[in-house]
Amino acid sequence: MSTDAGSVSAVPLEQRLLHLVRDVPDWPRPGVVFKDITPLLADPAAFASVVDGLAERWSPTVGGPVDKVVGIEARGFILAAPVAYRLGAGFVPVRKTGKLPWQTYAASYALEYGEATLEVHQDAFCRGERVVIIDDVLATGGTAAATAGLVKRAGGEVLGLSVLIELAFLGGRAAVGLDVHALLAF
Repeated sequence: MSTDAGSVSAVPLEQRLLHLVRDVPDWPRPGVVFKDITPLLADPAAFASVVDGLAERWSPTVGGPVDKVVGIEARGFILAAPVAYRLGAGFVPVRKTGKLPWQTYAASYALEYGEATLEVHQDAFCRGERVVIIDDVLATGGTAAATAGLVKRAGGEVLGLSVLIELAFLGGRAAVGLDVHALLAF
């Protein structure tokens, strides 16, 4: 699925991304269609385009400046860290419970196929820092809403959420109550 860098610019970004996102039916449980982004991550030009597309929305001339970029475990880390670098911002991981080694705030929430708890370090943000949340997929909005709550509780100001994929039919955008930017919507 590699893409020739010379021909990439002739193909619209959305079309390139659609080609590189694989549907995996019935994973992690029956009835769920998982959006596998590993082919996209393996394509250097497409991966760079995704990072640029996510960062562009929060550049100083558009929606920034940004002090910190939050990545939600696990695939959000892959996207958020290079976006933070691109924006000249710090990176903060929001992790599953029990994974962070310092004092944390925790938030539990419902997933489209279960329940989970996320944590962030209590000292991750200085009061009033401008924060963008990055994740791979916005589904029902539970993960993003829990993350936004953690950022606010730790003192950050949430500017919005950027995702690679929005599963619009699940209504997550309305549930998070944030400015949402998605590169792809299904």
